[in-house]
Amino acid sequence: MATAATNPKQEAHELIERLSTGQVIAAVGLFKAMLDPVSVALANAPIDDEPVSEEEARDISEARAAAARGEVVSNEEVLAEFGLTAEDFERMGQTPLEPEPHHPGQ
Repeated sequence: MATAATNPKQEAHELIERLSTGQVIAAVGLFKAMLDPVSVALANAPIDDEPVSEEEARDISEARAAAARGEVVSNEEVLAEFGLTAEDFERMGQTPLEPEPHHPGQ
């Protein structure tokens, strides 16, 4: 593989030829995810370097202390407040929402 050092795309082609069909299917899924416009935008997005305010730092500290004391509410408890189960929540995430009606003038 003398071309590998100078041509990474050629190396990729050569490696793909050595993969099983199942491995190629997995690799194709990875390639598609890497090329998805949202994934590309996220990968290229700048790191959030906005400073944390004193109030935010205090809130974060209080939240961490409460979690350390076990003062947390589970996802199941929150869902139950709305009369939902984890299965309902999972199903809602898989079911497309109906398009919202367009109201002229808004």
